[in-house]
Amino acid sequence: MGWTDTHLHRFDMKHPKTGTIEEIGYPDEDFDPEGTIFPGWKQKIGAWFSEKNDTAEYVYDFGDNWQHTVKLEKILPRGKNTGYPRCIAGKRACPPDDCGGIGGYENFLEIIMDPRNERYDEMLTWVGGDFDPEYFNPDEVLFDEPDDRLEFAFS
Repeated sequence: MGWTDTHLHRFDMKHPKTGTIEEIGYPDEDFDPEGTIFPGWKQKIGAWFSEKNDTAEYVYDFGDNWQHTVKLEKILPRGKNTGYPRCIAGKRACPPDDCGGIGGYENFLEIIMDPRNERYDEMLTWVGGDFDPEYFNPDEVLFDEPDDRLEFAFS
């Protein structure tokens, strides 16, 4: 999604065998003293998602508190010579990492849309030179490691 994956995050999802809501993410002593979070890098998405278990709640950056609902829409047959997972569609740019959650993002957009704003140059420098909130290219979505037969559409 464009974030740097430098913040704690988690998926809350129904366990496919027990039906209990489990956390998949980054076990951390401060947030998971009992060791109940499934390490995300050890989980196969395809082992959790199915047509009957099709929804997860995702929270990224517990400080900014970006909340998402992830929904499996359909399972397609594997294509030949196609790498997975892959993003097939989406809308709008991902808010910059560390922008301060929804309120901070709204403030950021207000600043970069007004070249007369005293913080305009500072914000554009911070974000890397330019930022178009409407831009999205599914070919630019990167995944850490291949996993199962997954295609994503972000909106």
